Amino acid sequence: MAAKLSSSGGADRYQEDQNADINVTPFVDVMLVLLIIFMVAAPMAAVTVKVALPPAVAPPGVNPPKPVYISIQSNGSIFIQDFRTDLSTLGDDLRQQLGGTRNPTKERIFIRADKDVMYGDFMGVMNMLQDNGFYSVALVGEEQ
Repeated sequence: MAAKLSSSGGADRYQEDQNADINVTPFVDVMLVLLIIFMVAAPMAAVTVKVALPPAVAPPGVNPPKPVYISIQSNGSIFIQDFRTDLSTLGDDLRQQLGGTRNPTKERIFIRADKDVMYGDFMGVMNMLQDNGFYSVALVGEEQ
């Protein structure tokens, strides 16, 4: 804070009043120093080694596997894709849907459930998946 050393009055000639103005000179000095530092450091951060990167496209003929969806309706009906199944045969039916070429332990299974599905029915499906070696499970929700 700065002090005002002179005043226009005669009687309070030696009285010092406070000056409430902000002194911006130190602020400007610091900003100029930071500007110089960043101007010097910016060219050093640029990468000078040239590398020919390949295009970011998948090779032709290689398609990602089709995702597997398990749907649970509010009445407890369970579907793998469009195929109706039962809780007791869920693991075998799921392996059959995947075929022999896909590894069930590394396969991600997407579960879609109606909002009125009972918690016990949903957990029954989750437990049956884990019992059959399907540990990578994702839940599908509706975007809002």
